[in-house]
Amino acid sequence: MAKVLILIALCVLPSLITAAHDVRKPFVVIGKVYCDTCRCGYETPATTYIPGAMVRVECEDSNSLQVVFNVDNVTDATGTYTITVTEDHEDQLCYATLISSPQSDCTAKAPGRDKSTVILTNFNGVISNIRHANAMGFLKDSALPGCTQLLKQYQEYDE
Repeated sequence: MAKVLILIALCVLPSLITAAHDVRKPFVVIGKVYCDTCRCGYETPATTYIPGAMVRVECEDSNSLQVVFNVDNVTDATGTYTITVTEDHEDQLCYATLISSPQSDCTAKAPGRDKSTVILTNFNGVISNIRHANAMGFLKDSALPGCTQLLKQYQEYDE
């Protein structure tokens, strides 16, 4: 009788624990939007972050590449956005994408920095529901004074 109880405990207990942890939490996509004040294609110490920038998280069907899901949000005072996604998008390609900047002198999307891939599925044991997207940026219409000196500092360390 004891062997039967142990066998049941070993078979049933893991299933119950798994079922209890299978409560689907929404995914939370977090990222930042910046103004590339030196127009160099990446963040520098002179970079500023944009409050009120519009960002979209969208997912495409991996076969047809048709958009099947999207949700928008704006950045807070620190240039950070947080977008909640309640569904699992297991077989879809999902991105955080820049939509618009409220800064009239920083509205051109930085090539290669206007979209960030995000994984919106639970796979390979990933426990956290938080997904961090790479920072995305807009280009300032003209570089700030002092950017040349700032960028020379990077060359000093290039060997």
